Amino acid sequence: MAFLAFLAFLTILQQGSDTIQKNTVLIVDDDLAILESAKDIIESEGYAVQTAETAREAIRKAKSDWFDIAVLDIKLPDMEGTKLLEQLQEIKPRMIKIMLTGHASLDNAIRCVNLGAKAYIVKPFSPADLLQVMEEKLKERRAAERIDEDKVTDFIEERLQKLETLHSLEKGSK
Repeated sequence: MAFLAFLAFLTILQQGSDTIQKNTVLIVDDDLAILESAKDIIESEGYAVQTAETAREAIRKAKSDWFDIAVLDIKLPDMEGTKLLEQLQEIKPRMIKIMLTGHASLDNAIRCVNLGAKAYIVKPFSPADLLQVMEEKLKERRAAERIDEDKVTDFIEERLQKLETLHSLEKGSK
């Protein structure tokens, strides 16, 4: 049964489905103008986007859905963005977190990076800059995943070679 599910999964991947290929983004900001304009701009570049106005809403969405990227405001009405960053890091460690702030400070930037943020962008920001950062971080993650896949492939090939050698040795000793 598990083998059939695996084959179905491989078939979906080989078909190159747009829904599988599309990157997903969660934008969290209590400023509705920023939230809607960022959503429109990011969607226009082919991303699937959801929004949240509060940290609590963002946590609920992160628990139920997959997001490649979370764009987080540092000042939210119900929780500091750095606290949200910490919680999202626990819930979805592989999700890329990008912090936005209108109140930049070196201490805050260092804290965000230490908590797992991959970028720190100061408001007002250029949509092109945000999109460029998002694409760079996705490329970095894809490169790291390729390295992991290569390691798994190497391990499997080495293991097969070892098993074949052991099998040949057993046949030869009989």
